[in-house]
Amino acid sequence: MIYKAFLMRAVESFLGTLSPANRGQIRADIVLLENGDFQTPYTKKLKGVIRELIVGNYRLIFFIKGSIIYFTGAFRKKSAKTPIKEISRAEKYYKLI
Repeated sequence: MIYKAFLMRAVESFLGTLSPANRGQIRADIVLLENGDFQTPYTKKLKGVIRELIVGNYRLIFFIKGSIIYFTGAFRKKSAKTPIKEISRAEKYYKLI
């Protein structure tokens, strides 16, 4: 199945702050997900339908609804746990969509 990625404004802004190399790695993994490859990029289930794409020290929070992958948050991982506010934001968007 082919998917379409939708990046929330905050995710786009975050990606804009990264180096071209890091941004390229993340974009490459997003393209793999869009093409239905959920084995190659490293993803992890967080809570229910909420998942995270892991690229080095960076995390992108997402969920899939229909054929669209919604990326709701992104951050640089600094601790062992994913911030609750990131998961809550993704759950809120999931309920709204």
